Amino acid sequence: MAKITVLGAGGFGISLAVMAENYGHEVTVWSSISEEIEAIRRDGEQKEKLPGIKIPKNIKLSTDISCVAGCDVVLFGIPTAFVREVAKNAAPYITSSMIVLNTGKGFEMDTHKRMSEVLSEEIKNAPIVAMSGPSHAEEVSMGIPTTVAVASLNKKAAHYIQDILCNEVFRIYLNNDIIGCEIGGALKNIIALSSGICDGMGYGDNTKAALMTRGISEIARLGVAMGAKKETFAGLTGIGDLIVTCTSMHSRNRRAGILIGQGVDPIEAIKQVGTVEGYSCCKAAWELRKKLNVEMPITEQLHKILFEDGTVKEALENLMSRPSRHETEGIFLSECKN
Repeated sequence: MAKITVLGAGGFGISLAVMAENYGHEVTVWSSISEEIEAIRRDGEQKEKLPGIKIPKNIKLSTDISCVAGCDVVLFGIPTAFVREVAKNAAPYITSSMIVLNTGKGFEMDTHKRMSEVLSEEIKNAPIVAMSGPSHAEEVSMGIPTTVAVASLNKKAAHYIQDILCNEVFRIYLNNDIIGCEIGGALKNIIALSSGICDGMGYGDNTKAALMTRGISEIARLGVAMGAKKETFAGLTGIGDLIVTCTSMHSRNRRAGILIGQGVDPIEAIKQVGTVEGYSCCKAAWELRKKLNVEMPITEQLHKILFEDGTVKEALENLMSRPSRHETEGIFLSECKN
């Protein structure tokens, strides 16, 4: 049995808390929002994010960040915009004997740093493990079979997370490419948002398949430029996470995209859906793309829609009228040199 403190009472944090408690771990859930904790305590569930999922009474609820002290695993289930602040507040209670497990997917807006980089800067004395893969909170909380990957610069820490959280409904693979795992988990939100726009426009399976396939290609291009391994994007944290986020109505990114495709202003669409990581991630990815000189046509067109008053119709026309080329970039480049 492990002592696990989950920071964040959102959907994924709660889903992992429920699963961990069901399999014998001692779990505490923390939130800085007292109303959120009181509502869970009163209702016995997280009605806004996971309606109908009963939260075991053995799970402790707290608004005091010192509840981190003495646990084995500190699980961050925090939206990326707040990870640094929460990490800074939790750091005094985290020791070298603990493991920090992050489940958030995205970049820090001002610095464009990955979440493990942000956590490492604020929590200097404990190993950081990243978890990513196709894992909707709604399904994890119901015990629907799910597979994810964990990666860390500390192999022993990654093995520990695999050992304590693996069970018959939640399978964890190890991956030695933390950069690729984090980038795949972040950038798939851009493609999912774009995929939702296509759905909102009424386009079909052909369009979505093309978008997803070319999407993973540009995700891998940026990932490799940032130090990731190309093969990582063929796995759970790449194509796996992309498939589930582009095709499911559990995906907030896809739902926001559908609204945009139907003509709703992007800001209003995000307001209606809630946290849409693809919105801020698109901005960060576009700036990284320019810095690293990486071709990302889908991200470019989504950036125009979200931040430059571009239209969906113009975006599609721009993508479909790009210069003809070979599908495999390496072949295309070698032909250009001859």
